Amino acid sequence: MKKTFQVFRDSWRELFVTKNIVLCGLMAALAVVLSMVASIDIGPYIRIGFSGLPNRVVECLFGPVTGCLFGGMLDVLKYMLKPSGPFFFGFTFNAMLAGLIYGMLLYQKPITVRRIVAAEFLVKLIVNCLLNTLWISMLYGKGFFALLPLRMLKNAIMLPIDSCILYFTLTYVKRIMKYLGGYHMGVNI
Repeated sequence: MKKTFQVFRDSWRELFVTKNIVLCGLMAALAVVLSMVASIDIGPYIRIGFSGLPNRVVECLFGPVTGCLFGGMLDVLKYMLKPSGPFFFGFTFNAMLAGLIYGMLLYQKPITVRRIVAAEFLVKLIVNCLLNTLWISMLYGKGFFALLPLRMLKNAIMLPIDSCILYFTLTYVKRIMKYLGGYHMGVNI
């Protein structure tokens, strides 16, 4: 319990470092651009895109508190810039929960394939398959169990792909940060 409190406290402190706020702003801009140009809609209920990668970088570098707040604010910003469907706080909650999960599993820890796959699996199961399907079901009046199989299939297919992309992205980002002279990002760099 003490370790968890320490992680949250360290992540909270990341919010007050000017360089971190600047990097979060740059990552937010990159996420907005990627959401507008690098997204593929497969039917009305499934979207594949790369706009989550900047979120993962923020969550890994700055932890669960910063990742949670960043995810929530970015979700609202992306909706304001390019609305797709009605605004629903459930999706903002999902972005915040995903930031919390990734931040808890990746912040101040070595980047390993096992850790990345575990984080991706938890987010895909809890957030993507269960909660997102529930919100879509509530919003559009579709049956939860009618939507679930296709969404589970999509997430099962994307799990190894997203895990590989995230592993290489975070490994590369950590190398860049180390090259830049130990950019402040928690205990481990």
